[in-house]
Amino acid sequence: MMLGISTYCLLEQPLHEALDRLSSITSLIEVVDEGPHFVHDASLFESYSGDFVLHAPYHGMNIACLFEPIREATVKVMTDCFSVADKIGADVVMHPGYYAWEQEREQADRQFKKSLKELCDAARELSITFWFENMGDMHFFNLRTPEDLDLIEGCGLALDTGHAHINHCLPAFLQAGFSHMHIHDNNGRKDTHSPVGEGDIDFVPVMAALRRTHASAVIEVKSFDGVKKSIRALEMM
Repeated sequence: MMLGISTYCLLEQPLHEALDRLSSITSLIEVVDEGPHFVHDASLFESYSGDFVLHAPYHGMNIACLFEPIREATVKVMTDCFSVADKIGADVVMHPGYYAWEQEREQADRQFKKSLKELCDAARELSITFWFENMGDMHFFNLRTPEDLDLIEGCGLALDTGHAHINHCLPAFLQAGFSHMHIHDNNGRKDTHSPVGEGDIDFVPVMAALRRTHASAVIEVKSFDGVKKSIRALEMM
């Protein structure tokens, strides 16, 4: 099983250098499409033969925002990411938004559904696939547990192992079905994006679920050394 790698481990390097380094050891790269790795020019990818996933921008983004101009702007950023994905033949991972106050959750859910329709329409027009990532133990964020899956109305799930572990529901998410996976470890208390084996996640059922579903997966840890350590650990399972 070929595991991909996220550019998250090389954010301190320019994107082209990160792609050069990662493409030498994997055929699937997930690009953190913001900050130092924001994709300004899709032609950068023309010299690479592997497959790509784009992790859409997330800082400052909220597709469930009650303030309509912010919601609309967020959808525009997501659909711009879709356009880049279309040019390079990539799938897209995005965050599912949040609500600021418990009293506003129903309104935020309506805003999310409005955004979801617009995103599905744009994805259909461009023939690209996008998935929602489950969130960690962050109050008011959508899609923290499998009970929240109804919100995304059948859209694909990018299962983040570390986030699910912090919310004590990784086994349930593994059974719920997913299309893509972010692999990293933690101790169940803090989202450390640690290498596999440095936390207490049992990755044997994780790898079994990957083999069962044939989902794509990327290692999403903080350092390149952590990537190599994770690969070695996972190859033994």
